[in-house]
Amino acid sequence: MKPQISVVDAITNEQIVREMTDAEFAEYQERQEQAQARQQAIEAKAVAKASAQAKLAALGLTLEDLTALGL
Repeated sequence: MKPQISVVDAITNEQIVREMTDAEFAEYQERQEQAQARQQAIEAKAVAKASAQAKLAALGLTLEDLTALGL
């Protein structure tokens, strides 16, 4: 079963709730996959940043130290 979509006529304010068409559902799925990929990229970046900060801390360096070195 496909998700339902709500369509409102701006002139009459009539609301129609119906099942998505095949084309709408395909576009919906594509957007969901893109959103999931963006979220995974954000999470991967956060993990990489935390890892880099832990490595810096292990070396006794701070972000300010890197800035002072021009890095």
